[in-house]
Amino acid sequence: MSRVLITSFGFAHLEREGLSADSLAAHVVVDLRVHFRDPHVSPALRGLTADDPAVRAHVLATPGIRELVDALVKVVAAYAAGPVTAPVHVAVGCAGGRHRAPSTARELGRLLRERGVEVGLVDLHLDREVISR
Repeated sequence: MSRVLITSFGFAHLEREGLSADSLAAHVVVDLRVHFRDPHVSPALRGLTADDPAVRAHVLATPGIRELVDALVKVVAAYAAGPVTAPVHVAVGCAGGRHRAPSTARELGRLLRERGVEVGLVDLHLDREVISR
C-alpha cells in the first residue's frame, strides 16, 4: 500500500479563513460535525484537545466512530490499489478541529501503521482557540 497523508481540521476555522474543505485537495473528506457527538459540549473536555487521553477516549467511545474508521481503512486501501502511486490524502473535519477530527485522524493513522502503511499526520487547527457556539 502507498503512503497516506491524514489532515485533521476544523470547518469553522477554514470558513473564517475564507476557505472550504475543497482547498485541502484531499481524495476523501470526512465531515464529523453532524453525526458524531462533540466533546466540546462537556465543560471538562472543551479546553482540551486530542492530545489529551480523555478526549480521545470520549471520541473513540462515540457510537459509529470505530465503524467509520474501519471503513476509512478500506477506502484508503481501495485508493492505494489503483494504478497511480501518489499518496492518498484523507481530510477529517469537525467544527473546531480540536477534538473529533484529530482523535479520529490519529486512530485512522494508528490502524494504517499497524498494516505497514507509511502515514503522515497534520493537524491544521488543533492548537487554535476554542470556537464559541
